Amino acid sequence: MLSINNLTYRIQGRVLLEDTSLVLPDGVKAGFVGKNGTGKTTLFHLIQGHIGADSGSIDVNRKARIGAVAQEAPAGEESVLDVVLAADKERTALMAEAETATDPDRIGEIYTRLADIDAHTAEARASSILKGLGFEQDKQNAPTRELSGGWRMRVALAAVLFSQPDLLLLDEPTNYLDLEGTLWLEKYLATYPYTVFLISHDRDLLNKAVNSIVHLEHRKLTFYKGNYDTFETTRRMQMELNNKSREKTLEQIAHLQKFVDRFKAKATKAKQAQARVKMIEKLKPPEAMFDEHAAPFQFQQPKVELPTPMITLDGVSTGYGDKVILRNITQRIDPDARIALIGVNGNGKSTFAKLLAGDIPVIDGHMRIHKKLNIAHFAQHQMDKLKPEQTPLEHVAELMPLDNEARRRSRLAQMGLTTSRMDTKAKNLSGGERARLLMGLITFSGPSMMILDEPTNHLDIDSRDALVYALNDYQGAVLIISHDRHLIEATCDTLWIAEGGTIRELDEDLDSYQRNITSNKDGKGGGGTGARKASKQEAAARRAELAPLKKSISDAENKIGRLKTEIDKIEAQLADPAVYNGAPDRLIALGKDKARFSSDLEAIEEKWLELSAELEEAERV
Repeated sequence: MLSINNLTYRIQGRVLLEDTSLVLPDGVKAGFVGKNGTGKTTLFHLIQGHIGADSGSIDVNRKARIGAVAQEAPAGEESVLDVVLAADKERTALMAEAETATDPDRIGEIYTRLADIDAHTAEARASSILKGLGFEQDKQNAPTRELSGGWRMRVALAAVLFSQPDLLLLDEPTNYLDLEGTLWLEKYLATYPYTVFLISHDRDLLNKAVNSIVHLEHRKLTFYKGNYDTFETTRRMQMELNNKSREKTLEQIAHLQKFVDRFKAKATKAKQAQARVKMIEKLKPPEAMFDEHAAPFQFQQPKVELPTPMITLDGVSTGYGDKVILRNITQRIDPDARIALIGVNGNGKSTFAKLLAGDIPVIDGHMRIHKKLNIAHFAQHQMDKLKPEQTPLEHVAELMPLDNEARRRSRLAQMGLTTSRMDTKAKNLSGGERARLLMGLITFSGPSMMILDEPTNHLDIDSRDALVYALNDYQGAVLIISHDRHLIEATCDTLWIAEGGTIRELDEDLDSYQRNITSNKDGKGGGGTGARKASKQEAAARRAELAPLKKSISDAENKIGRLKTEIDKIEAQLADPAVYNGAPDRLIALGKDKARFSSDLEAIEEKWLELSAELEEAERV
């Protein structure tokens, strides 16, 4: 389907792709990964012919149609459904010709071709795609000009999916989707009948929607079979084997060099020394392989210790002007809360975040917030608060007027910005770098609570992992709105949902919620109160069924922790030279204890693996 041969591309003197090649087989579904800024989107532009390569070639099957999401989302009088239907250009042209054709033979050809391309089901197929992406019937029939930018991008995505190109290029398609839309897209792509090339930093999407990974690193493209987890494991093994081979070769070179250095001046050994010099020249150690780890995030810890609860909402309603968006919210937030707020886009998640942050008022009810509570609110619109002509150093200088430049740069380093980017104007920073800068600025004073609205949209996978670590180190309350399941599962222990015009706690785990969403979108379930009640009962029964297994796993984890602690204590004693000068019995006893604990640890870890596999299998059912 796609063949890239010895491709090189430079931009402003910087080499993004260098003499690299890749073959994508027909029908493959490939995830495209790599650090932000390495050239993934640029390669998509090269494939589409928007820009030309410096050298090399890109070949796509002659008859293949390439499809990508339009850069400019539609915003006119046409209905959402009509815009999507128009994306199938052949059908649109044939339908238009059928209106004016007079030749009976040509009319027959038109209708035969329309039947071949399944034109009579086009509207149903387009409507199904739109529904999967969150468009109910009233929105499908509305003009695109009434939609926000994010929803118009969904229309553009729906259009390219409906057109079913032979090579589908998708660049971060989940950035404008909620969790429900992401789950639908994941399933859609997994069964897409043609070739998919997908740029994404969503681990779950890359594990479930693709069957291969293309990795861009050090200006080279490498193809791996399998999903993202398989790619990580395979690459780790390759790195270990490569680096071991390198070490072995370097040791061999060092050994030969010692002989040369020792005997090169002796006439009797000169020939042997020269032979070894030639051997050294032939030995080519492979280049070291290493991970380009993302810079860490580091959030300032809360400066104030607040009592429980720090926020209470009692029958609260809120909205914009006279328009009520959310009503009858009765919840509380404690200082150690870890909440994920989920729900379909347009149901009020961001509105609730703005309410807590004080950006919009309470219309009715009572909301009590501790007077010393400092909330940091991150959202995409907050990016506009960055001053485009100022550098990160200038942004920080406003908050650290009495500190010297070294201290200011040190604080920027904690945000994960490199020295060279500290002096770059904000408008020229990447999306990920701007996100890092904004998070660092809003948490500068050590807030007691962080509200993060889609914080991972511009972050690559390693940066997302760094964010997870930082959030787990942060000691304040956290409320996250995100379609990134890995982020939610790794940082949150409570699910709230925006649904039916209010915010409520979700009485099921994320896996159960995902199953219900997928079932409902497949038409196997309803969205009414009865269906939700049945869903709750099913989820409760499921939790009760799996509870003993989960308890066994928890007990095993506790035992593993205790055994490791005991082993660490023994190893600390064995590391003390004084123990070897004492009674031999003491040393023997320590050795026996370590062996016993290590044996127990191995057994319990084996049991933990079995139980975990059993749980994973049970949750799939």
